[in-house]
Amino acid sequence: MHDEHDLIAGLKAGSRDSFSRLFRIWYRDLVMFGGNFLPGEREACEDVVQSVFLKLWNDRRAIDITSSLRSYLLGAVRNGCLDELRHRDVVREHEAYVQAASVAGELDTENCVLYSDLQRHLLAALERIPRPCREAFEMNRFEGLKYREIAVRLHLSERTVEVRIARAIELLKMHMKEYLTHGRRRG
Repeated sequence: MHDEHDLIAGLKAGSRDSFSRLFRIWYRDLVMFGGNFLPGEREACEDVVQSVFLKLWNDRRAIDITSSLRSYLLGAVRNGCLDELRHRDVVREHEAYVQAASVAGELDTENCVLYSDLQRHLLAALERIPRPCREAFEMNRFEGLKYREIAVRLHLSERTVEVRIARAIELLKMHMKEYLTHGRRRG
């Protein structure tokens, strides 16, 4: 009925006719074979077989069929079905993870909003602190400088830096008090 070697040679040469003939000869049998791995899921089997033929066409020039075309196609369909099953497992695991984490995810989203809200309030409170205290505090907390390094940079004693930072913290607590006690109760 057909010469397999001629069809493969035609496929490698880019013959659409050879490809169409291969498709017509093998499609139905391959879909049925896929049913062994995906029972009762004809549409999924058809998708796998169509993917196998698409790959066969796309890779036609480089394809190296060492066994029979039948063995090659059956192996490709088997692998495609197993890939589909693995993919479904990954999807199920991901869905379970998303479901389990949905409450935590909502909390994480709320915490992100609260963090940005806190940042905004902190920056506003910092603006209300006297410049010398704010400057020492920002160098310590935002730039990571030690009291000694700040003292050198500002030409002050370490004790003065310590007092300024302590005063900044005291004022921040005062300015942030309303946010910290009422701001978190939202929602």
